[in-house]
Amino acid sequence: MSTKEAYKQKLEAEVELAQAKLAELNAEAKGSAADTRIKYDEQIGDLEHKVEAAKTKMKELGEASDDAWEHLKDSAENAWDKLSEAVRDTAAKLKDKFKN
Repeated sequence: MSTKEAYKQKLEAEVELAQAKLAELNAEAKGSAADTRIKYDEQIGDLEHKVEAAKTKMKELGEASDDAWEHLKDSAENAWDKLSEAVRDTAAKLKDKFKN
């Protein structure tokens, strides 16, 4: 397996984990009070956009030639970093809110 393919598979697995966490957050938000749900729907929507951006970067990475993929790798990592950070931050905020 090429380095490009291994890297792509790693990102795909990470995005799948982020999507699973997002589904969990959505389920928790739906079970919360209406005012809490409304407050966090926007944050969850933002996470969904970041998931889609990461998926788009993965697609670009997969379609890139062997010479070009190294240049796209940084962009894909940046998209993943933003997604990962947003998932962690939103999950922490929601967990604190749901505990109260």
